[in-house]
Amino acid sequence: MEKKTLKKYDKKQSNGLKEQNEYIPLVRKFEPDDNLVVQQIFYEGLMEMVPDTAFRGLRHHPESLWLYAAMTVISLVITKCWWVIGVLPASVMCLRYFYSRCVIHGYLRRAMNTDMGNIEKFYMKPPGSCFWVAVLEGKVVGTVAAVGQQKESGGAVVLQRISVDQRYRKCGVGVVLGRKVLEFAAHYGYSSVILGTTAYAPAAHRLYQRLGFCCVGVTNGYATPGGRQSLLEQIFYRVRHHHYRIDVQNISNGHQLQ
Repeated sequence: MEKKTLKKYDKKQSNGLKEQNEYIPLVRKFEPDDNLVVQQIFYEGLMEMVPDTAFRGLRHHPESLWLYAAMTVISLVITKCWWVIGVLPASVMCLRYFYSRCVIHGYLRRAMNTDMGNIEKFYMKPPGSCFWVAVLEGKVVGTVAAVGQQKESGGAVVLQRISVDQRYRKCGVGVVLGRKVLEFAAHYGYSSVILGTTAYAPAAHRLYQRLGFCCVGVTNGYATPGGRQSLLEQIFYRVRHHHYRIDVQNISNGHQLQ
């Protein structure tokens, strides 16, 4: 008999999710047959980062805004053409989109040549690591991975590769995936869980805060793996890397793991 993939949602465990979410997904370990759909979810999630970085991210970087304004004024003074005021900002936005896409494609190639190209090897075989998928309505709709670091001083688990199919957002998928990593860390005696993100979308940060994470630092001008760090890339691609952390000891007896 086929196993049920849906469980009734307990409102006491909702952590602020909408009451109309009647079901929560089943979270299980990655299986080789999941590979194609997992990679598709990962790819689509990364491609959402292109406009997010190019457009939404611009208002978080006043230094870039000042640079682009200076470029416009200098071009206007040199050319004495008023149409520059309209053309140059549009060109800047196109270049931001182009370089954001280039960097994120480079990051994608790097990931596919390492962990996301061989999930079994990188996450399922090494001790202290794991990769899970969320299943809803019989479909894989989300992913998350945990990588344990040195445990001698308590150690930390890195939460990474969390991504949810866009069609199944706001169904609690991200929450149950995040909880799985917290449970993993608590079970194996790690002291904390950490993660990093360059996302500007408020929903991503709300998810981490709902799980109990606190932002402990921000790296401005983060060098994204896979980027070429050329001069033009540094001008038109600039991101902030937010560092989040949660103390497992503080949540072991808390509502997050109940």
